[in-house]
Amino acid sequence: MKTFMGIYIGSATAAEKANWDADDGAAREKRMGAARQAWGEWAGRLGDAIVDHGAPLGATLRVSPEGITPIHNACTAYVIMQAETHQAAAEMFRDHPHFTLMPGDSVEVMECLPMPGTPSRQ
Repeated sequence: MKTFMGIYIGSATAAEKANWDADDGAAREKRMGAARQAWGEWAGRLGDAIVDHGAPLGATLRVSPEGITPIHNACTAYVIMQAETHQAAAEMFRDHPHFTLMPGDSVEVMECLPMPGTPSRQ
């Protein structure tokens, strides 16, 4: 099995399309509950393929030789999973609630490669 990271991508445009900000407190909480339930059902179907359920991502600081600078990116959360192939890992996100119940644009799936000079994890 190979290891993959899925990065959930979101934007203000996605939130607008989902009409997320139009809900008042009670309606938004109901919608969030439905989203959490759908995400849990998705994760339950994948079972042990999920190595780390991940977490939402907060503000970003870029560190470079020039210093530390606050920046904005569209990364909203991550998950670590295992699959036989890159394509199989990507297929796990078809019909994900990120596209229907949450204001999400996409999920970027990339293989976690072994560090050079270390034993392979596969």
